[in-house]
Amino acid sequence: MQPRRPYRRESEERRREDLIAAALDLVAEGGLHAATVRAIADRAGVTPGLIRHYFTSKEELTRVAYQRLMEQMTRDSAAVLLDGANNPTAQLANFTAASVSPPVADSVAVGLWAAFVHDVRRDAAMREIHTANYLAFRDMLQRLIAALPRSSSDAQLRRDAIACNGVIDGLWLEGSILPEAFAPGEIISIALTSVGAILNVNLVAAYQPDRTQP
Repeated sequence: MQPRRPYRRESEERRREDLIAAALDLVAEGGLHAATVRAIADRAGVTPGLIRHYFTSKEELTRVAYQRLMEQMTRDSAAVLLDGANNPTAQLANFTAASVSPPVADSVAVGLWAAFVHDVRRDAAMREIHTANYLAFRDMLQRLIAALPRSSSDAQLRRDAIACNGVIDGLWLEGSILPEAFAPGEIISIALTSVGAILNVNLVAAYQPDRTQP
């Protein structure tokens, strides 16, 4: 067990962020059942009663933590677009590679995702969060596909985005859980080849690894 954080005066926002981080740490270490109110408070260095000041319930804190996890993974995937190439094919290639590479592909992240997904099946609010974040990532992917120099209907763009998202999700999952099962660069190569085959574009040639490496 990690030691309790020492008491310190913090801003309201910093305290709230500490509680979210503590919840994520505990879920990563022992699953949702490990993230009790007392354990979260101890990890964040506050009293259990203070959690009620920021969140109406442990369930609300859990939902916010899941939202934060999903948003961060999407931001990490999209970071390559901020200073990436103007070429649409290169942008899609770099985005695809980033989505199956660290820090997005990470054993802790996939463990957190798996723990939270259990609640997605039974909690309508968690399902809404999951749906919104899935669509946010898929819509970003669809916009990148739509920018490619090819003709495609809206319906086809949607189907292409769903198919490419499925490939990326599967490779992200396997690459995060069993990174040692793949040769260096193999997951990226498979992702680029597979997504490129779906869209009939050469993503391997367009990929710019220097823009996707941390």
